[in-house]
Amino acid sequence: MMKILASPGGLLRSSEPAGFLTQYPQYERTRVLDEARRTEYAHLDRTGHVYLDYTGACLAATAQYQAHSERLTDQCFGNPHSENPASRASTERVERARAAVLAHFNADPAEYAAIFTANATAACRLVGESYRFEHDNRLVLTFDNHNSVNGLREFARARRTAVSYVSGDGHDLRTDTALVESALSRHVIGRRGPAGLFAYPAQSNFSGVRHPLDWVDLAHRHGFDVLLDAAAYVPTNRLDLSQVKPEFVTVSWYKLFGYPTGLGCLIARREALARLRRPWFSGGTIQAVSVQGDWHVMAPDESAFEDGTVNFLAIPDVEFGLRWLRNLRLELIGERVHCLTGWLLQRLGDLTHSNGAPMARIYGPRDTTDRGGTVAFNFLDPQGRVVDERLVEREAAAAKISLRTGCFCNPGAGELAFGIGRSALRGRIGRKSRGIDDYLRTLRLPSGGAVRVSLGLVSNVADVEGFIAFAERAYRDRPATAEGLPARERC
Repeated sequence: MMKILASPGGLLRSSEPAGFLTQYPQYERTRVLDEARRTEYAHLDRTGHVYLDYTGACLAATAQYQAHSERLTDQCFGNPHSENPASRASTERVERARAAVLAHFNADPAEYAAIFTANATAACRLVGESYRFEHDNRLVLTFDNHNSVNGLREFARARRTAVSYVSGDGHDLRTDTALVESALSRHVIGRRGPAGLFAYPAQSNFSGVRHPLDWVDLAHRHGFDVLLDAAAYVPTNRLDLSQVKPEFVTVSWYKLFGYPTGLGCLIARREALARLRRPWFSGGTIQAVSVQGDWHVMAPDESAFEDGTVNFLAIPDVEFGLRWLRNLRLELIGERVHCLTGWLLQRLGDLTHSNGAPMARIYGPRDTTDRGGTVAFNFLDPQGRVVDERLVEREAAAAKISLRTGCFCNPGAGELAFGIGRSALRGRIGRKSRGIDDYLRTLRLPSGGAVRVSLGLVSNVADVEGFIAFAERAYRDRPATAEGLPARERC
C-alpha cells in the first residue's frame, strides 16, 4: 500500500501533491480503485509503467484473464449453430452476454437488440452498408468524428445521397447546437420516411469534448435517424437507453475493460433494424436459402447481422467485464477521471520555460466542464515552435510512458485544432497527395499531429505527476528539432 505521511492538512499520500486533494476532495471517495490497481493491475507499478492511453485501450484485470481460462477449461464449447451439448453451451453464454449488454445500457430488449461485431468499426459499417441512403435524404456528420464514422459518407455518396458536415469551434473544439439544428433542418419537405442519418460521437476521441446527448432528440424532431458513436464515452459514463434513444449505438469492448479485444457491438432499435437492407447474406445470417431457386430469407432477429460464426469463446468475457465494471462502480471511475483530468490540465497549463513562455498548447476545453479524460496538446519550445510529436512519443516510450500521437483517426477535429481551413485544402491537397509529409509541406504546418494523454479505470495522481516530471526534464528550455526522425507514413 502507499505510504501515509502526516501533514498540516491531515493525512496525505506521498505521491499526491498537497494542492490536489484541496482542489479535489471527492477523489478520496475513489480509493477502492487504488486497491484494485494494487491487486488486479499490479504490473503497472511493479514495472514502473505510466499508462496514459485509455482512449486507445483500457487495461484488463488479472481476474478477467483468470475467468476466461477457468471457463474454457471447465466445460466444452462448440460452434453455436447446432443443438449438440457443446453448441448449446456456447449459445447459452452468448445469449447471457447479449442480455448483460442490454441491461448495462438499461435498454428494453423489446425495443433494442445487441449485435456482436468484430469492433466498433464493423458496427459502423453494418449501418453504412445497409442504411437506405437515397437521392432525397441526407447524411449529416460533425467535423469531430472518428474515421470509422467518416467512412459512412462513401456508402452515402455511392447512392447519390448528399453529405454535409457541421463545423466546430477551433478554440475549444465544441460544436454549436444552432449549427447542428441548421444542418438538420435542410432536408426535402414532404419526404416519406426518415430525412436521413445524423452521426456524431458522444465523446471526442481527439479532445475529450462531450457533445450533447440532447442532439439525439433534436435530430428526431427533424426526422433523422441517429448513429451515436459511444466508444470513447461509455468507459467512464453511464449511457441510459431508456432516456436517450438513438437508432444505432456503436461500442468497442476493449475500450471499456481491456479484454476481450476484437469484439464490438451495435446496439440498435429493432424498428430501425427492420428498415435496414443488407447488400449480401452469409453463413449464420439467413433463415433459408436456395441455390437453384435463387432466393434467400434473412434471419428474423439480430443474427441476420452477425456474419458467420460469432466469437463464441470471447463473447462470454463481455458479461464478466460488465460485471467487473459494475463491482468497481462506473460512477467512481468517472469521478476519479474527472479529478485527474482537471489536475492534468492545470499542470500542463502551468508548465513554462525559463523565459516565461508556455511549454504546452492544449487543444479543446481547458477545464473539466462537459469533457472526458482525453487531453490533446503539443509541447512548445521557448520560441513557441511545436516540438515534433514523434519525438515526444519516442522519448516517452524510453521513459516507460504509454501515450499516443498523431491525429487519432479524427481528421476533422485535427483540422479545427490546427486551424486548417477549407480554402487551404481545396485545390492544394487531394487524392494525389504523396503522404503526410507532402501534406504538411503544402500547408506549411510544423507538425503532423498532437500528443494525446488519456486517463481511465485505474489511473492515479502518480501517473499525472510522473508524466509532468518527464515533460519538465525533457522539454523545458529545449529547442524544437525533428532531426533523426523518420518520415511520416500516415495521419
